[in-house]
Amino acid sequence: MFLRLADFPQYDDLNTVKTKFFPMVTVDQVLSSLKKVVDPELHKDIVSMGMIKDLSINDGKVDFTLELTTPACPFNSEIEEDVRAAIASLGVKDLNMRVTARVMEGRSISMDELLPGVKNIIAVASGKGGVGKTTVSVNLALALANSGAKVGLLDADIYGPSVPLMLGLKASPEVVNNKIQPPEVEGVKVISMGFFYEQSQQAGIYRGPIVSGIVKQFLTDVSWGELDYLIIDLPPGTGDAPLTIAQTIPITGILIVTTPQDVAMNVAVKAIGMFNKLNVPIVGVIENMSYLQCPHCNEQISVFGKGGGKKISEDFGLPFIGELPLHPGIRESSDIGKPTVISEPESVQSHAFTKAAKLIAGRISVLAAEIKAQEQSESQATEQAKKE
Repeated sequence: MFLRLADFPQYDDLNTVKTKFFPMVTVDQVLSSLKKVVDPELHKDIVSMGMIKDLSINDGKVDFTLELTTPACPFNSEIEEDVRAAIASLGVKDLNMRVTARVMEGRSISMDELLPGVKNIIAVASGKGGVGKTTVSVNLALALANSGAKVGLLDADIYGPSVPLMLGLKASPEVVNNKIQPPEVEGVKVISMGFFYEQSQQAGIYRGPIVSGIVKQFLTDVSWGELDYLIIDLPPGTGDAPLTIAQTIPITGILIVTTPQDVAMNVAVKAIGMFNKLNVPIVGVIENMSYLQCPHCNEQISVFGKGGGKKISEDFGLPFIGELPLHPGIRESSDIGKPTVISEPESVQSHAFTKAAKLIAGRISVLAAEIKAQEQSESQATEQAKKE
């Protein structure tokens, strides 16, 4: 804005005009105001979290980058609105704010050698088969990729790998410089034992340690590159296969998939108990096939019971990620290799997967922050011990 003293005859100089009508703010004032904005999940202010980057002030114009903890953050809009309100409270009229995201790393530093480019590993587990665990894994991976995150999907269900079918993948991956190149679908890098069976009818018969060895080979011999999230679809059940994998893979957190009925709930509880004994963090519980929405009256019909997933969450003090509907479109889209998040992005079921993906991403940010704080505390304790 070009100011002329003639436009303000009651004042003697432009500096007085600028001070009166265009008050200048300082960097300290801006940061102090932004400290009042708290991340709803991490419960820390955005300044101490390092989410404000490249702050500058020029002639009253405030310029900075707001770096969120994940592009799939469920509170992106809320945080952005709070930031704008905090700046406006200082009387600033001219704000240039860029919003970006950098996913926090939720794995121990000691695990970096195994997958140096992967920030977080999310394992999807179920106490039993038939609850739609792989369908959940595939659609969550696609939803996270749609948000702008870099995502990989590892089909660790060696006994019955179905991820290639659900994603319409048939050709075997190429090998370049002794590294398997994972095929990519809608921004998701994929690997599965299903690519390597000689015949589609051939069954995989392996014990836990062998399964774990195959999965570790998928981790180390696949060219994953840089990933924000690697989704691992674990074998179903609570036997030695998922147990061995959980013990040997540096997992950020486990997502438990269940359905509402008592049979699935009882086995899901056993899965939670197993992972708790292994001290593997649990991201939360997600309930699949929660209800069938009548196409005629839109009434939600509880085909398999109601509230089972939420009850498990409350009993164990775990986050409840949400309910996913029982919908023919989910099955149909998976059968043709175009999961519902891709084929019907505006559908009720697709929105349910997207909402769940955002909540999971937020939960992973919380776990990553806890891991970082723990490592800092241990490092400080070690340094203190050395001094003593």
